This record gives sequence, C-alpha cells and structure tokens, in this order.
Amino acid sequence: MIVAKRHIVNLLNVDGEHVHETTATTRIFLADEYQIVRQGLRALLEKETGLEVVGEAASGPEVMRQVQDLAPDIVLLDLGLPDLHGVEAIRQILAASPQVKIIALSIYDDRRFVVNILKAGASGYLLKDCAFEELTKAIRTVQASKTFLSPGLSDIVAQDYIEALRDS
Repeated sequence: MIVAKRHIVNLLNVDGEHVHETTATTRIFLADEYQIVRQGLRALLEKETGLEVVGEAASGPEVMRQVQDLAPDIVLLDLGLPDLHGVEAIRQILAASPQVKIIALSIYDDRRFVVNILKAGASGYLLKDCAFEELTKAIRTVQASKTFLSPGLSDIVAQDYIEALRDS
C-alpha cells in the first residue's frame, strides 16, 4: 500500500527565519470520459498545494487497471463513465482497492440515485455544476475520512434517513 507522499514547505516566521513544515500530498486519480474535463481538472488541481494528480482514465477497464497500479488516495469518478458506471463502478473499484476513497461526480441530484451511490461506498458526492473551491473542499474533507455532499444534497440524504427511520 502506498502512503501519502510527504514534502517540505519552506515558510518564513515573523522574524524572517526559515521554518520547515511537512505536509502530506493527496494523490488523486481522475476518471472521466472527456479528455477536456480531465485536462481542466488536472490543471486546476496541480496548482493546489498538497494535491497531486497521479493518473487519469476515460473508460471503466482503464480506471480499474490504473487505480490498482497507482494506488491513489482519492478517485474523482464521473458516474457516467463508459463501460462501467454508477454503483457498479464504485463497488468494483472498492472491491479491488478498498483503501481508495471515491468522490462521485454527477449531474444528477435525484434522491434515490445519490443515496445508492453513498450506499455503494462513495465518500463524497459532488454535482458537476460546483465551483472549483467546492471540489478542493470535498477532496480535503474526504481525505480527512469524512463524507462530503454538495450543498443541497444533505437535505436529500437526510430525508431518505428519516423515511427509513419511519419505516423501521
């Protein structure tokens, strides 16, 4: 298993002295069928301190092969990926690489769809109309072993939970 890479950040304290700070780098894998989306995400993410894009793929079989080989910390997974999508993609990725955390990227905010993706094991669910700042917040939240949902989706998931409580 690959552990997060560490690097040294040189900082100056208030007296102008160099201070070294070790930070962990989060290794990210991009899975989206559109090259321009992957390139755009890569360009933005690689400007962020502590984030490194280690690979990308456009199809299900390619994602499976590379995620196993590269052992990223987080997979940003487009749920409409050809050959392997949605719940099945998440199940297969986690079965082969259980240490990986998955953030699902989708245009769908349907309650049943969101809930099924989370039940399959995704650590986050992000709507594709989000701002880049929301994406980086999702990555850092999920890397900290917490769940991230796009704003507005929390209510959808809470309603499903409440219904389940009523039915039990």
